[in-house]
Amino acid sequence: MATEKCFAKGSPAPGPVPKGRLRLYSMRFCPFAQRTRLVLNAKGIKYDTINIDLQEKPEWFLEKNPLGLVPALETSAGEIIYESPITCEYLDEVYPEKKLLPSSPFGKAQQRMLLEHFSKVIPYFYKIPSARRNGEDVSNQEIELKEKFAKLNEHLEKKTTKFFEGDTITMIDYMMWPFFERIEVLELKHCLDHTPELKKWTERMLEDPAVKITMFNMDTYKAFYKSVAEGKPDYDLGL
Repeated sequence: MATEKCFAKGSPAPGPVPKGRLRLYSMRFCPFAQRTRLVLNAKGIKYDTINIDLQEKPEWFLEKNPLGLVPALETSAGEIIYESPITCEYLDEVYPEKKLLPSSPFGKAQQRMLLEHFSKVIPYFYKIPSARRNGEDVSNQEIELKEKFAKLNEHLEKKTTKFFEGDTITMIDYMMWPFFERIEVLELKHCLDHTPELKKWTERMLEDPAVKITMFNMDTYKAFYKSVAEGKPDYDLGL
């Protein structure tokens, strides 16, 4: 796991990416960047990490990625790829060993459709904790989240497989996992109480080597999210 402190506004631009390596622009606690880290580690790809201060982004980073978001990949040829699903699909194509996406166009489309459904779930991981901190009633939002989890549970029940698209981990599992990894610290774990298959999936994911390499313990997450709630995200926490 990367231990480099994040680069902020005014920091010098890094040099060219060494031949035969990839560079990942990341932020240690970002779930979207973790998607790319999961795929890099699952496929055994050699890469270097540069962490970005997301509140004080370096000027040179905005030149590389005008959206200013992580993750982004840079190749030794100076090619830049950004947005987490795009970086992960790119990695699966360029490094075909241990494929994470199906070979058939329909199989790929199924994973993308499931990811599209999951994209509607992600906002709840942000808006419920935020509303709760503001003293708002979150009961209706939690009901909606439970309904969405029930749909994912139903998918697993119909598939009768250990993971979302089979008995081994595929791309869609890695796309979803980072948000479930944070479910306890976000105080949303109870929303899984009536989704037994989804709960079993989270337990299986915790056994995956790439998950183990990229995750933080709950105390570290709690400290980071506390800094976020206070309006001063500590991107270098623990370094």
